[in-house]
Amino acid sequence: MGSAASKPAYYAGVDLGGTKIMTGIFDADLELIGFAKMTTKAHRGPEAVINRVVRCIEDAMDESDLQMNQLRAIGIGAPGGVDPQSGRVIFAPNLGWKNINLKIELEERLKIPVSVENDCNISTIGVHEKEFEGKPRHLVGIYIGTGIGGGLVLDGHLYSGHNRTAGEIGHMVIDVNGPACGCGNRGCFEALASRTALFNQLREAVKRGEKTILTDMLGPELEGLRSRGLRKAIRQNDKLVESLVRQAAHYTGIAVGNLINILNPELVVLGGGIIEALDEEMMPIISKTAQSHILSGTGKGVEITQTQLADNAGIFGGGVLARRLVKV
Repeated sequence: MGSAASKPAYYAGVDLGGTKIMTGIFDADLELIGFAKMTTKAHRGPEAVINRVVRCIEDAMDESDLQMNQLRAIGIGAPGGVDPQSGRVIFAPNLGWKNINLKIELEERLKIPVSVENDCNISTIGVHEKEFEGKPRHLVGIYIGTGIGGGLVLDGHLYSGHNRTAGEIGHMVIDVNGPACGCGNRGCFEALASRTALFNQLREAVKRGEKTILTDMLGPELEGLRSRGLRKAIRQNDKLVESLVRQAAHYTGIAVGNLINILNPELVVLGGGIIEALDEEMMPIISKTAQSHILSGTGKGVEITQTQLADNAGIFGGGVLARRLVKV
């Protein structure tokens, strides 16, 4: 037993998304030493996806010049409702999963302990522990991509709430008369400022006859539109895209202001594909709008910033969870 404990320990952090799987291999100091990425192929069903997760972990270990028997634990983030106690994915619409026991499935295949958490929670753990060295007592993470998710660190610990669903920031209602959201409500933050919402607003505007240079690049249906395309259009002085991005930033600022009023964190960290692609266009508006919605005195010393971990926040968070499993 003693000799096994004295061997170098390695941990896998996995970010399981609707379109891609990413795995990072970490040493005991949480330094990233190997990486692998592959498409999820969710349409093939849960068993095929879990097999792909295993392959992605094996590829990342191979990339690190390590043997699988050197891996001590795995931390994995999955999109949607997750029960971290049992390691079950209760509902993951992006994967088409219901009640999938991800922890048990992976542990049976790999014979090592696995910790499962919601993807936005795991990204928040990564940001808190790796980027900010676990120092902030109270941190809110907001991730703006295809949808909008969040994570809460309160009193130094991840806060998951009564039903373990806390942090659903994307479903805070910002405009009661706003557009329908996929969750069934109207005017959710996600329905106003996510990548999906922005793309929908742009397509609607084009249908109404408004002009954008993106139709010259991608055709009238805006096929293959990406976040980076929005930035390119703004750089070329596209007024329509600029106004829609400014509006999304404004809604995001309102959401940030609300969260600061309610939770009074010392740090609000924004990430996700939209923020990554449009940080220069959005962050100043987000900060300014948030400041104008914060109660007097509430915002003192509160910092609103952007994560530097980008897409890797989830794998770092997975590494943190994996290391905790072994230390417990």
